[in-house]
Amino acid sequence: MLRRAVRLGLGPGLLGRGLGTHREGSTLGKAEGSGGYRGSGVFPISSHVTFRTRGPGPRWEDSGSLGAGDWHGKVSEIKKKIQSVLPGGAWSPLCDTSHLPPEHSDVVIVGGGVLGLSVAYWLKRLEKRQGAIRVLVVERDHTYSQASTVLSVGGIRQQFSLPENIQLSLFSVEFLRNINEYLAVVDDPPLDLQFNPSGYLFLASEEGATIMENNVKVQRQEGAKVCLMSPEQLQKKFPWINTEGVALASYGLENEGWFDPWCLLQGLRRKVQSMGVLFCHGEVTRFVSSSNHMETAIGEKVTLKRIHEVHVKVDHSQEYQPVECAIVVNAAGAWSGRIAELAGIGKGPSGTLQGTKLPVEPRKRYVYLWHCPQGPGLEAPLVADPSGAYFRREGLGNNYLGGCSPAEEEEPDPGNLEVDHDFFQEKVWPHLAQRVPAFETLKVRRAWAGYYDYNTFDQNGVVGPHPLVVNMYFATGFSGHGLQQAPAVGRAVAEVMLEGHFQTINLSPFLFSRFYLGEKAQEHCII
Repeated sequence: MLRRAVRLGLGPGLLGRGLGTHREGSTLGKAEGSGGYRGSGVFPISSHVTFRTRGPGPRWEDSGSLGAGDWHGKVSEIKKKIQSVLPGGAWSPLCDTSHLPPEHSDVVIVGGGVLGLSVAYWLKRLEKRQGAIRVLVVERDHTYSQASTVLSVGGIRQQFSLPENIQLSLFSVEFLRNINEYLAVVDDPPLDLQFNPSGYLFLASEEGATIMENNVKVQRQEGAKVCLMSPEQLQKKFPWINTEGVALASYGLENEGWFDPWCLLQGLRRKVQSMGVLFCHGEVTRFVSSSNHMETAIGEKVTLKRIHEVHVKVDHSQEYQPVECAIVVNAAGAWSGRIAELAGIGKGPSGTLQGTKLPVEPRKRYVYLWHCPQGPGLEAPLVADPSGAYFRREGLGNNYLGGCSPAEEEEPDPGNLEVDHDFFQEKVWPHLAQRVPAFETLKVRRAWAGYYDYNTFDQNGVVGPHPLVVNMYFATGFSGHGLQQAPAVGRAVAEVMLEGHFQTINLSPFLFSRFYLGEKAQEHCII
């Protein structure tokens, strides 16, 4: 019964999941004592299932760590009480709180990378009335020095195996190619993403040729412009490629290539700030939630939670600010699994919906930049070899970016971003030199490491609401293709929050519930 309920529709949107309603449109519901925000009270599990309440109503609980934070909270309250009786309300002799997040926000987005910013953008763009929804973005790395966004190679492609991923990238490439129609800000200079439409070139061995043919069939059905090439055609078009071991190749003819990730990140950030989105540099350390213990008509026990407060620890400080909110978006990338745990997700008996974890973890990936005077020219696409090695041009000076995902048993320690230079020498360079003989003489100039928000279940994104923590939404787990799909994913999450269902692209296969149901949305084209 519960499995059937979870498989059924999304239910009401943001209005039914925490934001109150007024006649003129949607806006923030006011806090009513300890009962949280007004809303329809409709739970996300389908209305086809009958529940009966067990126990005396909502139970408030703290989903985060206890200890020092409680003490600082009490100190903060004491300070506020003392200040309230001092003359001159505008003067604050005890502390400067200008660096703290607001005490109230309709939506708190955890993670200020491109996915979080895209959700913020579409929420503001699609809101029924300007200023109706207050949005706060919390980002702990304000320099973005370790952000997956800026450490990626910035590629975009439609050569995926799943229709949903192809549709996401088709939507996103239209967004990127018309970036200033979406992200222009009055009196600010236009954005230049430096989009290079050189395409992707996937190479397949005899063993992978049939899979490639099937993938290209799906890609064409979804509107992607992709052609298949024999080894002879491949050699003729790209004479610098050694076709030994290649049985078939697929080449993106339109809307594939690479762009400047930093420019997209800064463009989104600039735009959402102009739309009234607030930012906070800090770390989410705790959620305060209420819970209802329910039973289905056949006696299955379910605990539904609603987050009411997000505690944000401010950068370089022991202070934290409780932010009262209606909705939380988990867009924390490689660290979204930890944020889910803070909300109590996965803390239950094994095999139950309550005990189903968000299977997203950080995976470290190396990117190397090398120089090769005799390397492929300006016509070179991003090449993905059957070995897993890949490369693309970087600029005009015979420089190239590339790397290779390690085997599962060779995954490096994600505890730091140190680069393993031996990995290039032993695992990457031999494949590069075999495929492009000119790379025999390449010289590595620099390297860096970044994180994938790796979904260990099926290497695909997690989008939409959690079935039990009823006001937490996900935009994470894209396993390396989140940057390129961010514009479309942001819109999809905003649509579910505002309307209760996907509208532009149906991403139901990417809902959290698939982890409980064991229904993989397996993506086979992961680089």
